[in-house]
Amino acid sequence: MKLLAACYLLCLSLSAQTEPPALLERKTLSKLETIDAAFDGVLGVTAIDLKSGRTFSLHGDLLTTQASLIKIPILVTAFQAIQAGSLSLDRKYTLTSKDSVGGSGTLDARLAQGPVELTLTDLLTLMIRDSDNTATNRVISLVTIDRVNALMLQLRLPNTRLRRIMMDAESARKDAENTSTPLEMARLVELIYRNKVGTPATCAQMIDLLKLVKADFRAALPTSVPIASKVGEVPGVHTEAGIVYLEGRPYVLSVMASLAAGTSNPIRDVAEVVHAHFVRLANSNRYGHRVSDPLF
Repeated sequence: MKLLAACYLLCLSLSAQTEPPALLERKTLSKLETIDAAFDGVLGVTAIDLKSGRTFSLHGDLLTTQASLIKIPILVTAFQAIQAGSLSLDRKYTLTSKDSVGGSGTLDARLAQGPVELTLTDLLTLMIRDSDNTATNRVISLVTIDRVNALMLQLRLPNTRLRRIMMDAESARKDAENTSTPLEMARLVELIYRNKVGTPATCAQMIDLLKLVKADFRAALPTSVPIASKVGEVPGVHTEAGIVYLEGRPYVLSVMASLAAGTSNPIRDVAEVVHAHFVRLANSNRYGHRVSDPLF
């Protein structure tokens, strides 16, 4: 009995131990709370350590409009259809001025000069790199809203919903919004990284497209660090989610700012704080020894 009691106390002692990364996480969350308090709006953040699998969030369940960030679920659905053989990257589609919907992108200007023939590869590139809404709506017509939502449910992302095409202001006024949460969008991006939503080849193609985006993460972080992300923005909302390929400690970051006053946008501040967290982890072992420094 005494031996059992001693073993129990030892196990209890071990379970009560806290390693340095967990305490650092608390401090990082405190810094994010400071950004949130200063931001004239509401903020949600989720980060996933792709090395350890550990996730931390500040208001990770914030349900908000995604703006163009909803194009990641559309992209994933398109590549699943490509993998299944129902769509082809080489298939050509003709668009005319009747397809123009305005907003971001360059395709509308080209269509003003006459019909344009584009492959699905072209459409996906325009949708992600330029956030072109006209290209996006053609992709939506190919994959369908129902299939996007069915896939998100299959992936256990029930709050990630495509409810309308791009630039449908009347539907937006009726709350028919394209939605997700920081946690769900981070998980979707992680699934792409881990080749869980397609073959390694198709997931690599998705990541290559996301690497073409130059937005707030890219502006906030060192140019030497590769980033694959998508950004979204409508009045009152700023979103971005993606993979940061920090050497030795890659991670996913998903940031959503909603009900923002004016042009206030906290994404760059959040990205800097979270990146500093993972740089610290990348340079240290699990017990806090900064092994990146030379011994002397």
